[in-house]
Amino acid sequence: MSATTAPIAIQLYSVRDALQQDFGGTIHKIAAMGYAGVETAGVFGGTPSDATKLFSTLGLKVCSMHSALPLGDARNEVIETAQALGTSYIVLPWLPPEQFASVDLIKQSCERLNEASTVAQQYGLTIGYHNHWFEPAPLGDSFGLEIMRQHLDPAVIFELDTYWIKAGGKDPAAVVKDFGTRAPLLHMKDGPGGSAVPGQPMVALGEGALDIPAIVNASGGNAQWLIVELDQCATDMLEAVEKSYQYLVNKELGHGR
Repeated sequence: MSATTAPIAIQLYSVRDALQQDFGGTIHKIAAMGYAGVETAGVFGGTPSDATKLFSTLGLKVCSMHSALPLGDARNEVIETAQALGTSYIVLPWLPPEQFASVDLIKQSCERLNEASTVAQQYGLTIGYHNHWFEPAPLGDSFGLEIMRQHLDPAVIFELDTYWIKAGGKDPAAVVKDFGTRAPLLHMKDGPGGSAVPGQPMVALGEGALDIPAIVNASGGNAQWLIVELDQCATDMLEAVEKSYQYLVNKELGHGR
């Protein structure tokens, strides 16, 4: 383990099918691979507290959670889930593409994220936003992610999905470098062929089109976690996420437990 690299987590959405069949057994397999942490996506094999006990027993930290925002009827449940998991990052995983059709619509989304951030900060929690391929697409002289950065409270962080940034037409290493400390969480995934393509099966890190070392190095030490996420895979998913972990470790880009 190196103090100069970020720890490696897995977004549990990657292994959602295996979790549905055997939550505990799958988490044991993830821990055995060497992963340092997990990012939850609403599946806990029981209660969040039950999952936390299992994670803790296996030495897995909950780096962050994908969740609705702590607003309205969801407020208490989201806050209580974050507290039960012992994580400080609540990440909104998705906004519909139509919310990025204009600057005004993006501003409306930012207002909602800022409102959620005000709530979260009362509990020592941080709100984050995870992108897909449409936020990096051009919008006037700028692009959605950059417009968000301008209108979000500085307390709101970005979980940059580097694969989707490439699919949206931007250089992920350049965006990661530019966002700096605003992007403490990086989603790492890879895809075959010449570029990242929505709907195309993903591959283990290092087997696809992305320059993973350049992306990680571009973070300049600002990445607190490297989070492996493969939305879909044509090969065995557990094998692919293990290969991804091993790639990051062998290239000395990240570390496990």
